Amino acid sequence: MDREFLTDLFADFGPVTIRKMFSGYGISADGINFALSLRAGLFLRADEVTIPDFEAEGSKPFQYSTRAKTVVVNSYWELPARLFDDSAELAQWARAALAAAQRAKVKKRPKKKVAKKPIAKKQSAKKSVRRVGKAKRAHG
Repeated sequence: MDREFLTDLFADFGPVTIRKMFSGYGISADGINFALSLRAGLFLRADEVTIPDFEAEGSKPFQYSTRAKTVVVNSYWELPARLFDDSAELAQWARAALAAAQRAKVKKRPKKKVAKKPIAKKQSAKKSVRRVGKAKRAHG
C-alpha cells in the first residue's frame, strides 16, 4: 500500500498524516498514531473496548517473529478485509481506533518525577585494600 492509496482509503475519515515507519507507514490524525500499514497488512489501534469488534470479524492482532519467538502486539489488530470496499464504515472503525489511541495516551501520562538521592562515590578497590591492610598492622 502506498501513501496515495492510504490517503484515499481514509478520505471519509478525514485528513491523515502518513509517515514512513518500519516496513511500511504509520498513520495518524491530530498527532496521534492510530493505524499501521505494513507488509503484513493494515492494522488499527485497539484496546479492551474495541478488540471484541475485531474478534467478531475474525481479525487477528499484529504479530511478528524474532529468532527466538513470535511476538503478538495486542494493541494493533488487522483491518477486516470487507472494510476496504466500504469507506463509510472504514471511517467509523478509524474513529474508534483513534479513540483507542487517545485512551492509551491518557493511561501513559508521565509520572511525577521523584527526587533521587545523591549517590555516594564508591571508593576504589585499591584504597579499600590499603585501609584493611593498615587496620591489620595497627591492631596486629
